[in-house]
Amino acid sequence: MTTQQLGRRRRYRPPGQLGGRTPLNGTFRRRATVVGFLAPAIIILGAFVLWPMLSALRLSFTDASGFGDPSWVGFANYVRVFTDPDVVRSIGNTALYSVLFTPVAIAVALVLALALNHPALPFRGFFRSALFLPFIVSLAVAAFAWSYLLDPQIGLLNHWLQVGGIRLGNVLQDPTLAMPTVVLVAVWKNFGFYMVIFLAGLQEIPTSLYEAAQLDGANGRQRFANVTFPMLSNTMAFVVIVALIAALQAFDQIYVLTGGGPYRSTETIVMQIYQSGFKDLDLGFASALAYVLLIATLLLSLVQFLFFGKRGEDTAS
Repeated sequence: MTTQQLGRRRRYRPPGQLGGRTPLNGTFRRRATVVGFLAPAIIILGAFVLWPMLSALRLSFTDASGFGDPSWVGFANYVRVFTDPDVVRSIGNTALYSVLFTPVAIAVALVLALALNHPALPFRGFFRSALFLPFIVSLAVAAFAWSYLLDPQIGLLNHWLQVGGIRLGNVLQDPTLAMPTVVLVAVWKNFGFYMVIFLAGLQEIPTSLYEAAQLDGANGRQRFANVTFPMLSNTMAFVVIVALIAALQAFDQIYVLTGGGPYRSTETIVMQIYQSGFKDLDLGFASALAYVLLIATLLLSLVQFLFFGKRGEDTAS
């Protein structure tokens, strides 16, 4: 046997990994570790989110009342959502609430964010914390406090207004003023959150843009219209979508302040879901209402996703 043949037969073989840890075993262990960490969250979400959602979807096609075996009614509950006069009224009230709440809350938040972003303003940190504080308070607790403030007999707000010769009366029992009043409470509660988002957006705007606009002779209004507002477009879209979703889900302050009255003038979709499900025990219809609200919320989220996706493509190009 020649030397060349011996070299061919005695090729070097690397030693095997200790413990049999092949690349395949390492990949399996990494995947098992990931699944192990995710399993508790997946189990909790499945038990308390996914399963209730699927159960509610099944109930929306039945006449379930919580007693006895439910009967299958198909799409009758969904047809009723858009034909029942009380539900149509609650949809209109929800739309009115959204129209009143969204622009007012955003306008107040933007104005205050612009003011608190000014470097010459003293005690900016204190004012930011103080204005954000109402958002931390529970909306139900805030509504209780406002119900006493607005009380026509012992309310401080009516007392202060009477000193100036203005008698407000019982606004929560006025069909015309009840909805603006609950909107006012919601604006007071939520504008601090939107203000913080606007502040974050304002601080991301390069100061060089303002310096260039000032060198071109632009005044404050022109700098806002041509620099601030365009650069806040993404932030504005986000705040608008979040505010609209919050308006669609309005319940706490309405339940505490008016209970949906007077004469159902403040009854929103969520109030109707509560009334149908927990008072009338019409669980199938309440589930259908809940899914209609869910679809509306998903559509708003889809609009936000498409908007930001388009803005991202425009920025990248």
